[in-house]
Amino acid sequence: MITADLHTHTSFSTDSEAPLEEMARTALEKGLKTLCVTEHMDFDYPGGDFFLDTAAYREELFRVKELFRGRLEILFGVELGLLDYAAPTLKEYSASYDFDFIIGSAHQVDGIDPYYPDYFNSRGDRDGIYHFLESALSAVRAFDNFDVFGHFDYIVRYSHAKSYSPADFLDIVDDILRELISRGKGLEINTAGIHYGLGWAHPHPEVLKRYRELGGEIVTVGSDAHSGERIAYRFDKAEEALKEAGFKYRAVFRGRKPEFILL
Repeated sequence: MITADLHTHTSFSTDSEAPLEEMARTALEKGLKTLCVTEHMDFDYPGGDFFLDTAAYREELFRVKELFRGRLEILFGVELGLLDYAAPTLKEYSASYDFDFIIGSAHQVDGIDPYYPDYFNSRGDRDGIYHFLESALSAVRAFDNFDVFGHFDYIVRYSHAKSYSPADFLDIVDDILRELISRGKGLEINTAGIHYGLGWAHPHPEVLKRYRELGGEIVTVGSDAHSGERIAYRFDKAEEALKEAGFKYRAVFRGRKPEFILL
C-alpha cells in the first residue's frame, strides 16, 4: 500500500481553495503516513496566475507540520512550471528555500497553457502534442534543479487524441527520458490522468516502461489533489503500473534526497 502522496495543492495555489490544515487532516483520515504539499509556482504565466507567496506558504506549512507531528509527516514541496527562458529565475528561486521536494512540470508553450482550447484549435492534436514535448525538452535542458518531472503527458488531457500512443512520438519521448536519466531526475506517477478520464495515470504506461528500459530508477507517486477527496486517488492503480513496468521501489524525497521504499 502506498502511504505517501507527493503531489498536492492547497489554497496557496491559484486553482485550489482547500486549507492546508484541512488537507492534512484528510490525509491522516485516509491512512497516509506522509503528505507533501507542492504548491504551484509558475513564473510568467499568462495573467500572472500561479505566482506563489512562498514565505506565507512556508510559514503555514510549518505551523501545520508541528500540529500533526507524530501523526502525519508533512513535507515542504513546490511544483515549478518549467520554461527554458526562465531558467535563471528558476535557479535563483529553487535555491532560496529549504524544499524537501521539487516537481518540474511543463504547463505552457509559446505563452499558452494547453488547458485552453485555442492551443489545439490552432495546431491540431499531433502537432500540438509534439510541439509541447519539444518545449518541455528545451526546458529540461535549460534547468535541472528539480527532482522529478511532473505529469509527463499532461497535454493529452486537453487534446482530442484519446487514442494517444507514445509510440507516435517516440523520438521526442526518448530524448526527454534520456535527458532526465542523464541528470539523475525521476518521473512521477500522477493519478490525475485517471481522474480526467484517460484510463491511465501520467505518464502513459508505455512511457513509464520506456523510462525503466532506458535505466530510469526514480519514481514518485502523487494524486495532484486540489481538494481533500482526491488525496491518494487510485493509488492502487499507480502501484499496479509501477510493478507492470518492472519497478520494485517507489521514492519519497526529504531534503531533496530520495528514499527508496519497497512496493
